[in-house]
Amino acid sequence: MAEVTLSLEEYEALRGMAHDNSCINCSGEVNQASPSPTAKPKRKASSSNKKYAAAFKKVKGRFMKKSGGWKKNGFRNAARAAHKLARK
Repeated sequence: MAEVTLSLEEYEALRGMAHDNSCINCSGEVNQASPSPTAKPKRKASSSNKKYAAAFKKVKGRFMKKSGGWKKNGFRNAARAAHKLARK
């Protein structure tokens, strides 16, 4: 196997490159992935979804413990109660 010898500065530059995903002779700009220009916009919430969200917020207190966790089958029961309330 060939033996490679690096100076301390070269070693630090390589470690920095691996950590920062940059290069030694760059102008300081790091190549980062930019979001796609054709990214889809967020969907608009439907009226039924808004009604369900409001109903869930109203109902969830009955199915939660004092510590803030869900009771046994609490989330499932809260979702069912919220759907039932939203249908009315």
